Amino acid sequence: MTDRPATLQEFRDMLVDLPAASAGVIAAAEARDAQLTKPPGALGRLEELAIWYAGWRGTARPTIEAPQIVIFAGNHGVAARGVSAFPPEVTVQMVANFEAGGAAINQLARAFGASMAVVALDLERPTADFTDAPAMTEAEVLAALQAGWSAVAEDADVFIAGEMGIGNTTSAAALAAALLGGTGADWAGRGTGLDTAGVALKAGVVDAGLAHHADHLADPIEALRRLGGRELAAMTGAILAARMARVPVILDGFIACSAAAVLARAAPGALDHAIAGHLSAEGAHARLLAALDKVPLLDLGLRLGEGSGAATALAVLKAAVACHSGMATFAEAGVSDG
Repeated sequence: MTDRPATLQEFRDMLVDLPAASAGVIAAAEARDAQLTKPPGALGRLEELAIWYAGWRGTARPTIEAPQIVIFAGNHGVAARGVSAFPPEVTVQMVANFEAGGAAINQLARAFGASMAVVALDLERPTADFTDAPAMTEAEVLAALQAGWSAVAEDADVFIAGEMGIGNTTSAAALAAALLGGTGADWAGRGTGLDTAGVALKAGVVDAGLAHHADHLADPIEALRRLGGRELAAMTGAILAARMARVPVILDGFIACSAAAVLARAAPGALDHAIAGHLSAEGAHARLLAALDKVPLLDLGLRLGEGSGAATALAVLKAAVACHSGMATFAEAGVSDG
């Protein structure tokens, strides 16, 4: 894997020259797909997924052997504004639940053969309240980006970033607004279960953050520093590390896609190695996916976070790759192709 960037400028510089999928392998995978024992296009989007995956992995007949899920956890100073239905101590409690194997994501990782790890990021030290100060110092956002980068395993062949952090839908909404435009009302949703008044309060907090930092949001990484959280920055770093290693990524819900949007805004095509695992029930996720030009694989009404939607979509990607690489061709099967 490419060496971990040592400065914020090195992260920015890396986005100037990103590796691409192999055009030759894509052509070979398309040729293989055309010879498989099925009518052309009969497997629908599964065919597209398999060819996309092959192009990034550099082989026309790939397999998925080492999918990886990493849950990044952080605490947010903005939670003191009452933007969540749960108190900040739940972050620490859920990290313990992940580590004990008791969360939904643990079951999904086990079901679909993925490794899973948890990276807790200074939980005892929440970010600053972004309504009156940058959420992170430059050193803090760099450390979080680096933690995400380092979390991607050398042998990973699919990567999923999940998150846990009370208040992080507020940071994600503020970051999405900074990157893509709009107001708090456009991006703030119910999160873990806010009522209508709670959503209105949350939208106001987002607007306050946007106003406070208005003169500093043109640079996507600076927007991340000022409005994001450690776990969002870690997801951004991990998704970039995966791109540099040509590891395909399955994006989870609203928070993960907000973190990914930092890269998309910094460099067109920066998320070509990523697919959207699902459409979250968080209201603004559909708008965010449209801005990223991503069509979700699943729409199951999920709003848990943890990487749970992306982990469920892993089963679809594995099905696509298994059919593409395991099916016989017409010649191999002795079947007439018409």
